[in-house]
Amino acid sequence: MPINYSRRLTGRNRSAKSNRHLGITLAFVAGATNAGAFLAVQQYTSHMTGIVSSMADNVALGRFDLVLAGLAGLFSFIAGAACTAIMINFSRRQRLHGVYAMPLLLEAVLLLCFGLLGVRLSAIEGLFVPITIMLLCFIMGLQNAVITKMSNSVIRTTHVTGMVTDIGIELGKLVYWNRHKQDAIPPVRADRGRLVLLSLLTLSFFAGGLFGAFGFKHLGYSLTVPLALVLVLLASIPALDDLRLFTRRLLRP
Repeated sequence: MPINYSRRLTGRNRSAKSNRHLGITLAFVAGATNAGAFLAVQQYTSHMTGIVSSMADNVALGRFDLVLAGLAGLFSFIAGAACTAIMINFSRRQRLHGVYAMPLLLEAVLLLCFGLLGVRLSAIEGLFVPITIMLLCFIMGLQNAVITKMSNSVIRTTHVTGMVTDIGIELGKLVYWNRHKQDAIPPVRADRGRLVLLSLLTLSFFAGGLFGAFGFKHLGYSLTVPLALVLVLLASIPALDDLRLFTRRLLRP
């Protein structure tokens, strides 16, 4: 990956283009992680709507052990998003280059931890599912908060329901017939660029899901290695810039 391109993707200086490229890449990673995780623990971990709904169902059914598992996943997702906010705000105040690199490097480490946990704990009944669900929910919250803060809430990478809803809204605007032209009322116009971006994000999530499902089927937990490598490639250059800056400060007389 070209050095300057990596700096634009995850560095401090942002552009709408770099946000789009990073969003599409992270949507692929999220789709792959979500699909692979489902094959591992039989639960989607980016889908907080489903988790909260299942908690309500399990309360009605008296399955309070599953309610607690759902709460653990929900709070793990929130904790991941909060962790991203802390790291990004700290990096901004310190004027670091890799403002958005730190959460992605942490995500890469946690994905590798998921691979190790899967291998070591998959045979332990009653322990494997809650721990890995919490870890994966934390990862999903971590990643979704990165692109949300980076794009000022314009782009999300794990919330496909919201993306598909916005696609429907833009399609409705696109086919709307502005029959009467009135100066006081502006015509209805679709944001074609946003429509293309949302479609690409959804397709990227789906493509990542295919990669994750087939990859986990044939590679097992080692699928986390290429996904973690992608995140490291995205974040490594700004992180190295900050390391050089930190080294200069230490060596400064």
